[in-house]
Amino acid sequence: MSRKSAPARSGEQSRTEIIFDRPQLLPQLFGQFDQNLVAIENRLGVYITARGDKVGLDGPADNVAMARDVLHDLYRRIQRGEDVDAGLIDAAIAMAAEPALDGIIKREDKAEPAIMIRTRKKTIVPRSAMQAHYMGELARRDIIFALGPAGTGKTYLAVAQAVSQLITGSVQRLILSRPAVEAGERLGFLPGDMKDKVDPYLRPLYDALYDCLPAEQVERRLASGEIEVAPLAFMRGRTLADAFIILDEAQNTTVPQMKMFLTRFGMNSRMVVCGDPKQVDLPPPGTSGLADAVARLEHVDGMSVVRFTSADVVRHPIVGRIVDAYEGPDAIRP
Repeated sequence: MSRKSAPARSGEQSRTEIIFDRPQLLPQLFGQFDQNLVAIENRLGVYITARGDKVGLDGPADNVAMARDVLHDLYRRIQRGEDVDAGLIDAAIAMAAEPALDGIIKREDKAEPAIMIRTRKKTIVPRSAMQAHYMGELARRDIIFALGPAGTGKTYLAVAQAVSQLITGSVQRLILSRPAVEAGERLGFLPGDMKDKVDPYLRPLYDALYDCLPAEQVERRLASGEIEVAPLAFMRGRTLADAFIILDEAQNTTVPQMKMFLTRFGMNSRMVVCGDPKQVDLPPPGTSGLADAVARLEHVDGMSVVRFTSADVVRHPIVGRIVDAYEGPDAIRP
């Protein structure tokens, strides 16, 4: 793929032409009735024309540059066998607006390995610059704190990385845990045995597992103990070696619980602690163990803290706007 650009200063009108070297891939890039191109035009305020293997971009210089990067990114993903959908287009636009991703794009242009997580059911790629950074940290660090609002992929990407390492044999067990704290409600006594009582709290972790592994493999690995999903209270007294350990909703741990959990860390293990510091459900005057741990450990060697924002939300775009409305500078305060 080559490019021809008319010189333009920032803020001026510009025209750029992209020539694609594999025209047979363009129907996937353009989408049915050119819906992908229309989506990019509407989001970035540019005008796109397509003739044969050439795509022309017209509009403000900065917007044209972003649209060019988005098309380049989507084309590269199609070459790798990925499917382009509305969510991926939104993610590509968000990533094109992030200068922090420039180095990643350039490395992939040089045919170096792309940042991705492979599981039995899918190959997962980053949908924001911070997700790309997070996925890199998941592959390198021993203990990671992932902080940020709902919908940013904190837990999902951690589960995907854990499943990938379990499949390849890098770890022998996958341990998923959450504190059993209700979100502002009191459910009272729940019927059934212990598993029946705690499973509702752990359902989001099961959902992520079933999205990364076929159902029969999840059931088999749960039965054999390779995958364990348990409430935080069950972690006391254990040493978790050769394991990938994930603590979700960590903002709802107390300081003693967080200390107990972190000190379970064993040899040849990875640990990811996920939570949203702004959604603490502990009864007052409880101090969140997540906030306390990050303050104490952020600069300790071998640990990493990744902070997501509403700009990294990869659910429906309206979720990011909801987060901003509740937590942004203009939010209504009680």
